[in-house]
Amino acid sequence: MKQILQQLIEHKTLSKQTAKEVLINITRGQANASQMAAFMTVYLMRNITVEELEGFREAMLELCILPELGTDQVIDLCGTGGDGKDTFNISTLSSFVVAGAGYKVAKHGNTGVSSICGSSNVMGHLGYNFTNDSEVLREQLEKTNLCFMHAPLFHPAMKEVAPIRKELGVKTFFNMLGPMINPAKPHFQLVGVFSLELMRLYTYLYQKTGKRFVLLHSLDGYDEVSLTGAFKMVTPQGEQMLQPSDLGFPTYQASDLFGGETVEDAARIFMDVLEGRGTQAQQDAVVANAGLGIYCSDETLTVAQALQKARHTLETGKALHTFQQLLVTQPYAYHS
Repeated sequence: MKQILQQLIEHKTLSKQTAKEVLINITRGQANASQMAAFMTVYLMRNITVEELEGFREAMLELCILPELGTDQVIDLCGTGGDGKDTFNISTLSSFVVAGAGYKVAKHGNTGVSSICGSSNVMGHLGYNFTNDSEVLREQLEKTNLCFMHAPLFHPAMKEVAPIRKELGVKTFFNMLGPMINPAKPHFQLVGVFSLELMRLYTYLYQKTGKRFVLLHSLDGYDEVSLTGAFKMVTPQGEQMLQPSDLGFPTYQASDLFGGETVEDAARIFMDVLEGRGTQAQQDAVVANAGLGIYCSDETLTVAQALQKARHTLETGKALHTFQQLLVTQPYAYHS
């Protein structure tokens, strides 16, 4: 590990194979806490390379527990996190809208590291019991169109790294990896990224996978369509620079998307949106991201048609029904 750190300190990069081996060694406890912190910190001070990111991804997928869902024809809607914006849980809410619209969703989530409330925080607070039992997840997917996979249950190797990530409290390359290491290996992915540089790397890697993907980055720094200004969208067909007005939305302020100070705040916003009590900005942000998720899942639809389907799903309560059914169908049903 000392040799690797020296190599990185000298501004050298790692090959894909070396990156893979280093991460496997770290997750097996072959580095101390200071070495792990130093290793993560390197990538806060310089850009990660395609080879390094690909090596890290291969390591994580090799080490993870793979659920047997019976299909890979599912979508994950996931942001890298690390944008420091403290928005409400837009991608998680969007997942329930996409599922409510009839598409299979395998949502990969985690607790917040660089934000107050990650998707796992809000789901756990609202009564969802995390599991990596394939039978339970498959049943949930069949009955509700959605299953939720709490990352630590599928990536046990991360237990060595998790405390250090939490103590650092800033984005690391693990944020970059998150969407790429969904253990369901979904064929469809809507991914928000926190920088244009990372979008370039993701574009290169996703083009090699043969998956249908939509990559998103708002130019003011959000890892999703924030509707606070221009955003870039990349698909296998190419890239576009768009304004909120191009999707039929007004432009909102950053304060309109604030997720609150606590998990309780985030959970309240979450349920307000599902129950139709959210602000116009909150509802529109969810519709925008869910609509692009539906567009990613269904190549027969135009963006406009997918957005219309997303709005209908949210406003008619189908997304809320999906959430309620998910809680009811789990082994230990939630009772309010």
